[in-house]
Amino acid sequence: MTNAEIAENFSLLSKLMDIHRENSFKAKSYSSAAYTIDKLPIQLASLEHNKIFSLKGIGESVGQKIIEQLTTGELSILQDYIQKTPQGIIDMMNIRGLGPKKIAVIWHEMEIETIGELLYACSENRLTLYKGFGNKTQQSIKENIEFYISTLGNYLYQQIESYALALHKKLIEIFTNQTFIITGDFRRQLEIIEKLEWVTTETENNLINFFSANQYQIIEQQNNYIVFRGKENVQLGFYCTNNSLLYNKLFTTSCNNIFLEEWLSKTSMKDTDCFDSEEKIFETFHCNYIPPYRRENKNIIDQAMQKSLPITIKEGDIKGIIHSHSTWSDGSNTLEEMANACVLQGLEYLVISDHSKTATYAQGLSVERVLEQHKQIDELNKKLFPFTIFKSIESDILGDGSLDYEPEILNKFDLVIASIHSNLKMTEEKAMLRLLNAISNPFTSILGHLTGRLLLSRNGYPINYQLIFDACIKHNVVIELNAHPRRLDIDWRYIEEALSKNILISINPDAHIIEGFADVKYGILVAQKAGLTKEYNLSSFSIYQLKEFIEVQKQKRKMAVS
Repeated sequence: MTNAEIAENFSLLSKLMDIHRENSFKAKSYSSAAYTIDKLPIQLASLEHNKIFSLKGIGESVGQKIIEQLTTGELSILQDYIQKTPQGIIDMMNIRGLGPKKIAVIWHEMEIETIGELLYACSENRLTLYKGFGNKTQQSIKENIEFYISTLGNYLYQQIESYALALHKKLIEIFTNQTFIITGDFRRQLEIIEKLEWVTTETENNLINFFSANQYQIIEQQNNYIVFRGKENVQLGFYCTNNSLLYNKLFTTSCNNIFLEEWLSKTSMKDTDCFDSEEKIFETFHCNYIPPYRRENKNIIDQAMQKSLPITIKEGDIKGIIHSHSTWSDGSNTLEEMANACVLQGLEYLVISDHSKTATYAQGLSVERVLEQHKQIDELNKKLFPFTIFKSIESDILGDGSLDYEPEILNKFDLVIASIHSNLKMTEEKAMLRLLNAISNPFTSILGHLTGRLLLSRNGYPINYQLIFDACIKHNVVIELNAHPRRLDIDWRYIEEALSKNILISINPDAHIIEGFADVKYGILVAQKAGLTKEYNLSSFSIYQLKEFIEVQKQKRKMAVS
């Protein structure tokens, strides 16, 4: 078991003990253990068992339970709590805004045991009768339940990726004489996957025999299409066809419906046409190749019929890491460790953007600590030359849209990323006030995670994209594509419009650990859907281009001040 899995078990145990209203001291100790384990720089599985007890923060009881998990793969006390907890109560832990204390009240005092019952109780205004549940809390819980219900069975691309690829490999190994090609949402690189799908030359009967033997259920079957679902709650769809129609079916199942309708209206393609590749389809109808990830909007068909599409950004185009956090704020690695990791990956620079002073929950940097960090950066730049660490900050956008340092401090940074982290429940009017004021601030270089959304967890605050884009053009501000798989914010559906206005995008991992650098990949996958090229991505700038960009930003500041 990994540290993350062990920590997750202790965290869940702590929450369940609170829900059962049992010994709060023990519950807190397991919560602390989860935090300690999650931050360990070494995997527990790599240690001899007797050495686990010498780790700071690991006592006798916790140590024994760690060994139990490493040995058996389970935590028996956790399983006991799960067994005596109604499934609906466990499900409530997935509802944003419902902590263990509130769930305990819902279960023990309201005698509610399912999410459906709780939603109904909200509609009847029952929650307000209990301490800690006001009107606003009740409405928030209701909205979060409705949001949660709408997302059941959906997965982030990053969550489902390894499962999809492993299953694909297994299918090829099992059905050795047949073809399987991944299609649908996954092939189109959508950020949220509702269903994994394949085009295959295998028969429905053979698929049924295999999946039934492995405890999968058939949930849909019609017109040579069959869908299975197993204990993982992932829908697996298979389009069964013959070799001659394989690429016809692959093409039609790799397109957004809007795109496909437009394509069929502009061509004479029929579902009985035979092709030996997708490229042959485009060649037949005198159209340059459109990759699956771009088959979303109908307008691209006319573009591709006239000329080849621009080459979209790829992983090798990233020249540096912009927006990351070190141990100076809430990161897990030191600044030097992060810089060395960039060097090992062949990158040219690191733009370190720790949290600003308002973010006290994340050990945001006071003015004094900003100066201390800058001193360390200067020392590391001498040591690591020609690799360069640029001085940046993720400055909180306050309630009135101002940034949380005085101009003389902001002026010491090479780049300033302005982001909203607090009071996220806003009307469009309030959100726009904060964002437009921040964009117009001459020290703002990049606008961070534009809407504050968390995929499958939290909708972003409403904004007017047109006004945001116009302001970014006017004030020469870059828009971040936050590549964290749970953010992917700005939504790729708006990037093409931003590019049409010559606004720069910056694919940034928002990494809080070295491994987080890899999240850049997921930003690239959705950026490709919008047709982003390396020329319009700030993190694809060479170190010399970035230095030129920084000089332009400094001139912007001088002009505003003068």
